Amino acid sequence: MIPIRIFFTKTGVARYISHLDVNRMMQRALKRAELPVWYTEGFNPHMYLTFALPLSLGQESLCESMDLRLNEPVPPEEVQCRLQAALPDGFSVTGVFPPQEKYAAIAAAVYRCELYTEQPETLAADWERFAALPEILTEKKTKRGSSTVDLRPLLSDVKREQGEEALTLTVRLPAGSVSNINPSLILEAFAAHTDQVFYSRILRTGVFTSDGKPFR
Repeated sequence: MIPIRIFFTKTGVARYISHLDVNRMMQRALKRAELPVWYTEGFNPHMYLTFALPLSLGQESLCESMDLRLNEPVPPEEVQCRLQAALPDGFSVTGVFPPQEKYAAIAAAVYRCELYTEQPETLAADWERFAALPEILTEKKTKRGSSTVDLRPLLSDVKREQGEEALTLTVRLPAGSVSNINPSLILEAFAAHTDQVFYSRILRTGVFTSDGKPFR
């Protein structure tokens, strides 16, 4: 068995496809690509696919990754070409490599959040006041229950760009098995501190290990 890691983007209309459906879609695409994917053994053989940091519904990403195994060697360029031809709109394979790190090495992710509003200048001023609060407590829900987290320490390095139609925030957040913060938590908390109505586009632009290197 030959382990490989496939990197791909998920943008546009694909942001409305859930993680479970992405898994199913990838299995169908791999079959259409006629790649020699390894199947589990037993009464119910199936492709063994694993994904790093499943993306929330409605969010986009330039750095998704999926691990699988092949029964025989196939050049990475051929894997990329054959799989890309079988994928629907919104998905693009950006690279195929042997895995270098385990998923446990993931420590952070960077997101670009575009907040569209009729008054971006006012929204930017509200953001400055919001980011200056001494603490920003919010409830974080998980499968194990809920807990209260303070988002304020995460806003110290946020980069802000003000355009004619949107306020753009670039934020680096904890990610992975130890700690994981969804950027939607920050935007929901901000929405409660401003009278401005905005809608957002969230794009994950990078995934990194604890030493700051891109996850590979």
